[in-house]
Amino acid sequence: MEKNEILVDVKDLQTYFFTDDGVVKAVDGMGFTIRRGEVVALVGESGCGKSVASLSIMRLIDKPGKIIGGELLFEGEDLLKKTEEEMRKIRGSEIAMIFQEPMTSLNPVYTIGNQISEAISLHQKIHATEAKKRTIEMLHLVGIPEPERRFSQYPHEMSGGMRQRVMIAMALSCNPELLISDEATTALDVTIQAQILDLMRGLQKKLGMAILIITHNLAVVAEMADTINIAYAGKIVESASAKDIFKSPRHPYTYGLLQSIPKFTEKKTNEPLPAIEGMVPSPYHMPKGCYFNPRCPCATEKCREEEPEIVELTPGHLVRCFHPIES
Repeated sequence: MEKNEILVDVKDLQTYFFTDDGVVKAVDGMGFTIRRGEVVALVGESGCGKSVASLSIMRLIDKPGKIIGGELLFEGEDLLKKTEEEMRKIRGSEIAMIFQEPMTSLNPVYTIGNQISEAISLHQKIHATEAKKRTIEMLHLVGIPEPERRFSQYPHEMSGGMRQRVMIAMALSCNPELLISDEATTALDVTIQAQILDLMRGLQKKLGMAILIITHNLAVVAEMADTINIAYAGKIVESASAKDIFKSPRHPYTYGLLQSIPKFTEKKTNEPLPAIEGMVPSPYHMPKGCYFNPRCPCATEKCREEEPEIVELTPGHLVRCFHPIES
């Protein structure tokens, strides 16, 4: 029987945080899909809910947070209906995650080799000798020189770029169907960023896995992503192929993000770099109507009173806006 083309289908996901100051609707009706072997990007400013969405897929939301609604379908099965024991088997084995700061994700008192071998032994039930061999192979795969020697090193003995490669090796050690990269290159300098992205792109093509990239930087995913989802205030406001997003953005927020990227091909001027006016609204006091309306140059009275639904303007191009920009 042929497997379903859709690997992940997030439907109307709602993840709220119940604090003493009120309810924070970090993810408020978010939905997107990931096909097998596809690279999908989830892009937006800090606080838009993209990291909470990725942690929700992994079922790693701690109190006071709680997933209160929606569906998280992975290979057709709802992860929200899985027991914690079932999720432990899925995490690392079928869905793996690379976190933003490897120094806080790696245990400082265990060697690199020990930490990767443990993940392999736990999920694949193989002997320690075989797990060590597999670990060295993974370190070599992600471009770490002298993997046999690095096997016995501790996290503090490696650079930031090397530690991030170790995190990728650990995430890929059990051949997951989905790799989630949560701001994995943010803490690295631009040269190392490019190396890590090239590495991930190469591994994705070689292993055929799907990747969900969480980032605030559209430039990071310009050449890597197949589909880009733009998130704002806990909702997806635009979703389309990477080509369509960069060629003809339809939501004013997406347009603003693209305009704020420096263009080095244009002549130097004294004009300030365009920026999106205002600030992301407080999660405790979201505006009425469209959440983007206080910052939107296209906003009308309807935008301030009614919340728009996401609609398909052209095949595969979804936009949540009453006044989409003409392509």
